[in-house]
Amino acid sequence: MNFFYDLHLHSCLSPCGDQDMTPYNLVHMAQLLGYDLIALTDHNTTRNCRAALEVGKASGMTVIPGMELCTAEEIHMICLFEALESAEQFGAFVRERIPPVSNRPEVFGAQLLMDAEDRVLGEEELLLVTASSISIEDLPDLMPAYGGICYPAHIDRASYSIISSLGVFPEHLCFSAAEISPLGNRQKLIEQHPVLNQLRLITSSDAHHLEHMPDPTHQIALDELSAACLIRTLRQTV
Repeated sequence: MNFFYDLHLHSCLSPCGDQDMTPYNLVHMAQLLGYDLIALTDHNTTRNCRAALEVGKASGMTVIPGMELCTAEEIHMICLFEALESAEQFGAFVRERIPPVSNRPEVFGAQLLMDAEDRVLGEEELLLVTASSISIEDLPDLMPAYGGICYPAHIDRASYSIISSLGVFPEHLCFSAAEISPLGNRQKLIEQHPVLNQLRLITSSDAHHLEHMPDPTHQIALDELSAACLIRTLRQTV
């Protein structure tokens, strides 16, 4: 079956995420728009995933725990996980590998930890948009231990993308998927980087505000609507 998806969404825990982008709000907005599954991918953290999955379970929306990791090379990577516990373990691993720089809410925005009922549990003190010490070279081998998958985010962008940082799309890392922004020129990217023709190309919104969550247009074929099936499918090259 084909399912509408958005696998790149930020909550109010991301410093650039709007404070209205609570787990409760973003899950219900996705449901109102007509999505079948979404992923919460805050910058360098999974700490709002538990609330989002609780909202999803209560509302009937399939929510995938995830993260947008910033590698040592300043490349943004989408990381998705089969289970919440594994996602949280990976989140703790990443937290130990980002610089001990305190967030300045007046500059970068608040980083709000929420529960499933929109209550603020606190604020993340570490600035979450810095580069971790995790190299992109090590990430593909690291993910299976956490039951997850990773792939490069918004590869068409001029900053924080694998192509803008490295100049090429590296074949030796054996990614099975890659994300293109909604306005990215898919055909031009494939012509410039033929390896992309062998990958599953994902288009997600990277929304940081409720009003930036678009109507669903992209679908993925899955045998069943679950995190395990999604990740199993994304691991397969086309």
